[in-house]
Amino acid sequence: MRKTFLTLLCCVMAGSVASQTRSFTTFIYNDDSISTEIQAYCNAFYPAVTRGSRSGDLGPMMKDAAVNAAKGIGAGYVSAFVDLGVKAVTGLMERRERIRSEWESTVASENMYLTHVNSISNLKDFYSTPSVYGPMDPKGMRFNGIGCLRKNGDDTVFYISLHINRQKINRIVEHSKFELVLDTLIISPYYSNLPNSSFDTAFSFEQRQNYMMNIDFTLTSSWMTQATMIQDNVELGRFSICIPVRENSLDSNGFLRYVRKGDEESRYPVMGESFIVPRSYSGFRESNDAYHDLWGTGEYQISLNIKESCTLTKAYKDNWRKNRRARKHAQKSTNIIQDGWQTVTSQQWDEITKSWVITILQAPADVLSDDLIDKLHLKEE
Repeated sequence: MRKTFLTLLCCVMAGSVASQTRSFTTFIYNDDSISTEIQAYCNAFYPAVTRGSRSGDLGPMMKDAAVNAAKGIGAGYVSAFVDLGVKAVTGLMERRERIRSEWESTVASENMYLTHVNSISNLKDFYSTPSVYGPMDPKGMRFNGIGCLRKNGDDTVFYISLHINRQKINRIVEHSKFELVLDTLIISPYYSNLPNSSFDTAFSFEQRQNYMMNIDFTLTSSWMTQATMIQDNVELGRFSICIPVRENSLDSNGFLRYVRKGDEESRYPVMGESFIVPRSYSGFRESNDAYHDLWGTGEYQISLNIKESCTLTKAYKDNWRKNRRARKHAQKSTNIIQDGWQTVTSQQWDEITKSWVITILQAPADVLSDDLIDKLHLKEE
């Protein structure tokens, strides 16, 4: 029994803006014993039609503006560089609800990350040898599954391995279809792409829960028929798997590890099926110039869509004000670097208009010191 393992490069750089980039590596498993098992099934259940093979071998400007603005404020003419505006709003409670809603929408948008991997292309050997019998001849089938890997330095932080379901070899013979089964899994939400935020924030079960990874595999192929009709980029099958991760399922290192034993039913079912890859017609001539039909070894490609998602904990949502302030502070630090400007606001009740008044102040960030904000009776929200 000869097995081969083909590593195919891949991958897609993924990660939030803030910290490290994370990449997925995908690869294909090949196993020549698949063909032997298919033949054994045929010999056992279809002896009358079993035949032998004839296949053969085949900016400084912003800095100046800030300095000038500082001089202006020191001399007492704030209005030249600072825009003061007054607006009436309908009420404090309504505004709080709006602010909370905006915060929750922002944070919820960080609960999903999508990665598309489409680098496994032009794989040329679904079968080990060409066939003289037809485009769907399973003899020589060597494809045996697919895997996906993510590393952090030299450490494996994500690994999934799916192979041909050997309990359903009959599907290949009777329907030209195969199914996959998950046999190995290593996963940790702490090394995930969540939260999908521009802030350097790590995943925490205190803030987020119900981590889920959904992976979709799509197998496509292109081939030419005996009638010289080209079938281009045809989808042959699709597989999907959902992997929920809960905090109590992790080991002391923060990992969920699973290995399928023998032929037991996998804890994480793989949904879907795929046709085996049609062989492309070519034909060949022998040395005596006799022409024969020939079908190739099957070219195909596999793409992956990886979706990571989670939800917010109740404690995190209840503590939204503190988190919003922390985000605003972090955002200000980013804005100072990006554009050098800062906005602060204050709010107070106006007895005459019977409404809340918002005072807005904008100026170069390095000009608005805490002392100046206090003197102007402005308090950051």
